[in-house]
Amino acid sequence: MRLRLFAVQAVAVCSAALLLAGASLAGEIKGKVSVEGLKSAENIAVYVDTIPDKKFDPPAQHPLIDQVKMSFSPHVVVVLQGTTVDFLNSDPVGHNVYWPSISGNKKLSHNLGTWPKGEKKSFQFSDLGVASLLCNVHPEMNGYVVIVSTPYFAVTDKSGNYEIKNVPPGKYTLKTWSENGKPTTLAVEVTASGATADLTVKK
Repeated sequence: MRLRLFAVQAVAVCSAALLLAGASLAGEIKGKVSVEGLKSAENIAVYVDTIPDKKFDPPAQHPLIDQVKMSFSPHVVVVLQGTTVDFLNSDPVGHNVYWPSISGNKKLSHNLGTWPKGEKKSFQFSDLGVASLLCNVHPEMNGYVVIVSTPYFAVTDKSGNYEIKNVPPGKYTLKTWSENGKPTTLAVEVTASGATADLTVKK
């Protein structure tokens, strides 16, 4: 009995050690996005494209998009396919959230309705693409949800810098999406020490 218990404990310890080793091997992809013909390098989505024969479970924690000061905040949110996003209204006026399509597919349009301050509504994004968020009460408001197939993504800061953490070693295709620029694709190889990848997005 004691030998069996020891064997079970040994397997558990070995499994934990393997998981920790795998996590320690993961690197990061970081770099800078430069722009040509665009006003800003901020709010550009950078993500690892589909990895063949690899699927990922959506996170249990829901990303939050707030409606505050008459704007969607954050302006651009990247999520893994299947992720549920929470939409909050923090303004003292009623707001609406809808998107007329996902990447041009009008069959994937959706309207969450209109709700007052302090309330929240949720939606699970199961289709790949870009949902252009709008408010039919305030047409000047807009934002974006970029739905991708891997959990390896980031959004650039005001200087165009980005950092994608916990990427396992391997060869990947890095892609960008931006509000007014053309998509960019770059091959990148990640080692245990990570990788640096600079990209240029053109209008």
